[in-house]
Amino acid sequence: MLNQVKEKETQEIQQIEVQRIVPNPNQPRKVFNEDSIIRLADSINQYGIIQPLTVRKIGENYELVAGERRLRAAKELGHAYVPCIVIAINEEKSAEISIIENLLREDLNIFEQAEAIESLIDTYGLTQEQIATKLSNSQSFVANKLRLLRYSSGDRELILKNNLTERHARALLRVIDTDLRAKLLSRIISEHLNVSDSESLIEAHLNNQECSEVKQEKRTYRSVNSFYSAINRAIDTIKNSGIDIKSRRVEGDEFTELTILIPKQSEMIAK
Repeated sequence: MLNQVKEKETQEIQQIEVQRIVPNPNQPRKVFNEDSIIRLADSINQYGIIQPLTVRKIGENYELVAGERRLRAAKELGHAYVPCIVIAINEEKSAEISIIENLLREDLNIFEQAEAIESLIDTYGLTQEQIATKLSNSQSFVANKLRLLRYSSGDRELILKNNLTERHARALLRVIDTDLRAKLLSRIISEHLNVSDSESLIEAHLNNQECSEVKQEKRTYRSVNSFYSAINRAIDTIKNSGIDIKSRRVEGDEFTELTILIPKQSEMIAK
């Protein structure tokens, strides 16, 4: 990636007509903050476009590789031309550079970041380790980003709308039950809980859930014991009637074997 940037810097800057530049279909950013575009436009109005856009030639036009915000700001100002560096790369490489550049700039929301990384894996065959190297980060960093995709679209919207952090989102993923997770998310939002308080809330609910599971196991155990007690009472009743009945119980790994032995002589007497 750094080598590619160095190569771009050595190429000639060209003034290209804005109308001939088409968007990159692989742009990972879905939402553009209009206020930030206006602020960038003010800066460009004062100092010009300091960093040229990067494009590639496709037919008579140019496809944007990097510089979407600068292009939008230039359009806001009514500029007819923008400075560009034209690089010779294929569509796959163009998409990869666009995604990586946006991830490095860190101005994507947390779910756009996760979706961009997923795209690099599913569409372009990069491994988590390769992506981590390109981002100068760890493989666990990439894996944690991908975990965020477990959220439903509705939950993602709530998290973004209420400005919850990635740490909020990652903490909530400890809750496997999606219904409980949604309830906790709603409570975190309504009570304006910070990350620390949110983690305490989640921990408390997880502990309660574990206690409930243990109680359920105990109830099941008592139920089985009640069954054995009923069997023993029946055996005692038969013994009291004069039949020398015997029972044997063997505990296995998966099953309990219960055997009842009735002497044949006793069977004849009963008849």
